[in-house]
Amino acid sequence: MSRLIFSIIFIFFFYSSCKQQVKFTSPAGYNLSKPQVFVMPGKLDEISGIAFKNGNPDTLYAEQDEEGKVFYFVPGSTAVQHHRFAKKGDYEDIALFDSTVVILRSDGVLFSFTFNASGDNQLPGVQQTSGGLPPGEYEAIYAEEAGGGLYVMCKHCPKDEGGKNVTGYRLQKNGAAFELKNTFAVNTTAIAEKTGQKQITFRPSAMAFNRRTNQWWILSSINKLLVTADDQWKVMEVFSLAPDLFNQPEGIAFDLNNNLYISNEKGSTSNATLLKFNFEAAKK
Repeated sequence: MSRLIFSIIFIFFFYSSCKQQVKFTSPAGYNLSKPQVFVMPGKLDEISGIAFKNGNPDTLYAEQDEEGKVFYFVPGSTAVQHHRFAKKGDYEDIALFDSTVVILRSDGVLFSFTFNASGDNQLPGVQQTSGGLPPGEYEAIYAEEAGGGLYVMCKHCPKDEGGKNVTGYRLQKNGAAFELKNTFAVNTTAIAEKTGQKQITFRPSAMAFNRRTNQWWILSSINKLLVTADDQWKVMEVFSLAPDLFNQPEGIAFDLNNNLYISNEKGSTSNATLLKFNFEAAKK
């Protein structure tokens, strides 16, 4: 009898461990298990958003979610410079229209300004846009440089409570301000189905557009997911991110060479990191 009980217990734990095992895969052209890792200095422990200017990989722009500063540096360099644009606050993401920088605060307020590299004082002419987005919590933003469109996704908005979608908003740059033009939605049921679950909590923490595939790439830090969607926001693929590399993924960007960058806040680890995944074209 004891041998039978032992066998039952063994089978139970064996199948339980198999069921809980997560298979980590990668999007075509990238190996998410083998990044080039850049350790961030202490001033960027809370790095929360990243962006390139016209995809130029020579300079990465970033902000962190505790101070009203825009940082800029060469990926891999410890020479990080910054300029202040506002007082301390909960700033979550960054986007660029050529020389215009847009910072997203968690309550949906946008701060935009023309960037210049003239000292470490507060930047002049900072435009604050509020009221364009409904009440909610926001962390993901992306600038459509050519058309002047600005895309913002809800992380947690009352409108989405109990529903099957995460809502996003497209705003249009109008002078120094931004005006709401239309909405879009990402279906969370479709995300859940691709992960083998009935339902899922999807909280976008960053977003970027992959020009090579004409797809949106969306991070959800809370459950370590990378979701790809087509240009009409239909969910295409869902990838689980290994927690040993993606401690707290809060920023995503592509350079003009199609290389992928994902930033992680310090969280429970010793340092924040910037991960670079080189694009590898399929061999014929």
